[in-house]
Amino acid sequence: MKDHPQAHTSPCERVCGCCGALRPRYKRLVDNIFPEDPEDGLVKANMEKLTFYALSAPEKLDRIGAYLSERLSRDVARHRYGYVCIAMEALDQLLMACHCQSINLFVESFLKMVRKLLEADKPNLQILGTNSFVKFANIEEDTPSYHRSYDFFVSRFSEMCHSSYEDPDFRTKIRMAGIKGLQGVVRKTVNDELQANIWDPQHMDKIVPSLLFNLQSGEGTESRSPSPLQSSKKEKESPAELTERCFRELLGRAAYGNIKNAVTPVLMHLDNHSLWEGKTFAVRCFKIIMYSIQSQHSHLVIQQLLGHLDANSKSSATVRAGIVEVLLEAAAIAASGSVGPTVLEVFNTLLRHLRLSVDYELTGSYDCTNIGTKIIKEHEERQLQEAVIRTIGSFANTLPTYQRSEVMLFIMGKIPIPGITAVTILSLNGNRMIQVMLLKSLRQVTCGFQTTNMLTALPNSFLDPLLSFALQEDAEIRLLVLEILVSLIDRHDNLPKFSTISIISDISVLKLKVDKCSRQDNLFMKKHAQHLYRHIYLCCKEQSSVRPHFEKLYSLLALISMELANEEVVVDLIRVALALQDLALSSEEMLPVYNRCAVHALSSAYLNLISQLTTVPAFCQHVHEVIEMRQKESPYLLPEDVFIENPKIPKTLEKLEGELLFQQAKITEVLGGSGYNTERLATPYVPQFTDEDRLSKRKSIGETISLQVEVESRNTEEITFETLKNAIVDSVGVEEQEKERRRQVVEKFQKAPFEEIAAHCGARATMLQSKLNQIFEITIRPPPSPSGTITSSYGQTQSRSVPVYEMKFPDLCVY
Repeated sequence: MKDHPQAHTSPCERVCGCCGALRPRYKRLVDNIFPEDPEDGLVKANMEKLTFYALSAPEKLDRIGAYLSERLSRDVARHRYGYVCIAMEALDQLLMACHCQSINLFVESFLKMVRKLLEADKPNLQILGTNSFVKFANIEEDTPSYHRSYDFFVSRFSEMCHSSYEDPDFRTKIRMAGIKGLQGVVRKTVNDELQANIWDPQHMDKIVPSLLFNLQSGEGTESRSPSPLQSSKKEKESPAELTERCFRELLGRAAYGNIKNAVTPVLMHLDNHSLWEGKTFAVRCFKIIMYSIQSQHSHLVIQQLLGHLDANSKSSATVRAGIVEVLLEAAAIAASGSVGPTVLEVFNTLLRHLRLSVDYELTGSYDCTNIGTKIIKEHEERQLQEAVIRTIGSFANTLPTYQRSEVMLFIMGKIPIPGITAVTILSLNGNRMIQVMLLKSLRQVTCGFQTTNMLTALPNSFLDPLLSFALQEDAEIRLLVLEILVSLIDRHDNLPKFSTISIISDISVLKLKVDKCSRQDNLFMKKHAQHLYRHIYLCCKEQSSVRPHFEKLYSLLALISMELANEEVVVDLIRVALALQDLALSSEEMLPVYNRCAVHALSSAYLNLISQLTTVPAFCQHVHEVIEMRQKESPYLLPEDVFIENPKIPKTLEKLEGELLFQQAKITEVLGGSGYNTERLATPYVPQFTDEDRLSKRKSIGETISLQVEVESRNTEEITFETLKNAIVDSVGVEEQEKERRRQVVEKFQKAPFEEIAAHCGARATMLQSKLNQIFEITIRPPPSPSGTITSSYGQTQSRSVPVYEMKFPDLCVY
């Protein structure tokens, strides 16, 4: 039997129905919209009458809503779901039509009915209530509401997002309804200052995890572009796709002060479900975040990630690596806005975690009572270190040149310098690991670095410590320094053309980009050229140098010729190349055969390049003749036979002479005819001796030169074996005393009490002032006065102040 509209009325209403005139008109109009058979749907003609009445008498709207709510509650209880659908359809139409001031009271009735449906057990009723709420959320109300609360809807829609209904189809529909409901709540409240703040943690802690739960369920789908176009129909959307769209909309509405509350639940969700270790989902989440928020807020997300990294400093390496990988992706998306105002703080945090990782790897524990027994896997820490280094480079690429120079200086200041930096907690091996990691970070920062003024971009405070590392015995550190230098000097992307050493018959095929050397470049080379040459020479002298070292040395020589060369620099570079040939010929250096051949090959390849750059035909011809002779008789002196996987070199290297060698006299002659400085060309290159040797604990040819000067200064004495022995012993003894004195000073300032240090400095200042007073007293005397002098009470004479008009001047001074 079909339901009749009056079949589900109360007895009282049925009595009133006998005299219809006694029933309120709005009730009669509401009753008339329900058909006898609910399958017939809403009676449209009567619905139009009800809508017209509501618009004509808006004061009755709240009563209409209350009556409809009463009927709907009764129909839900009696499982008359056809009439429930009709009642909700009528409510939706009234909402869409009425925008008067009385709608607030009607909305209360409407929300009460939606709440009733959402609380029902039937999935269809929950979905029906959600759809009505979504329609309501899209309505812009003319009047504000001061007392409306959406707390229930946030909680209920979040619960629906986690639905575990048995039927998979219904489960998907319920979850999608929950996502749409949350989207509706956000739309309704986010821009209304009178509503409860949806950005409060109590709401965000429910909304964001619910969205991430559904996003994770569809992790296989690709993340969309920053502004995805919805080409597919919404009906066919998966929960993951709908979630992503909703999540983007939520983040796109976030103002500056709300970013933290929106991102914090994401971090907590990834922590609670161990999703950092997989990286993929975490990276996807933050890609959505970075593409959706306003670009000027990007640095806030970066700062939160850095803070979260600090909070997880004692978590496993895989967790920390996951956070760092997310930072890497976020920095690449955020571009120039990623670092924000605290540039150095970002790099300081990353460098601190790099050092922590090295400490953990060395000590084998996190130094924490809770997880101190946890096994640390070295390969995981190494992966983390590499991720941090890549992230540092990614951040550096977003910075302008001047800020990148500051970061380079900052990192250089963190690297322990041998002979100066005191060893505290870390062992010597730990210091070496820190040096390697920080130099790798520096290499990442310098990658792609370009500046018009090398002098200001690379000050002494950066270059001097960097070059001191080039003198270390550690081959890996020397190679890193060479890679950094090459990156800094290459400003026209010529480096790939010199990645391998070879004899190029015509360099025009390389299509090199060469600019005229600027005034700033000339000043830079005038100041630093000798240091660069010296380090190139000493690196070739190292027995532990292998193929990558020689390739980077060749790149360095070539790039200096491209980027920083004037006539004087070209002359010096040729002298260095010839000095390398002499180094390979010298029997005193005890270089292995491979190294000798490699130095010969490096010298020949560079002279071939520089001869073509100078465009002096006679110079090119001489170099070409020597190379041809080597190809015939000694191919192991050329790069094609040396810098290969299996070098073709002899067991012993016979004495070389004649046409197999580049002749300094011949080169000087041919270049002198083209206007080059013959006097400088004819002078063999000898490295200069500096304090860097003592800092790096190395011996160099400079010490031999200083010893020679010291011996020559004693030309009045007879030079014997004893004289030479005493000179060597004296120089070594003085150096040892100087080291000991420095060590004592450093130790005193590290361990002595503050009062003692202050007293010592105060005494020195007092002594200095006393000496200065004595000097001033001797050198500065008062001018003679015509008025004479007077004697002070303690026996010293001093000038008497006499007015000018009382002084007696010579006649010639008066006119």
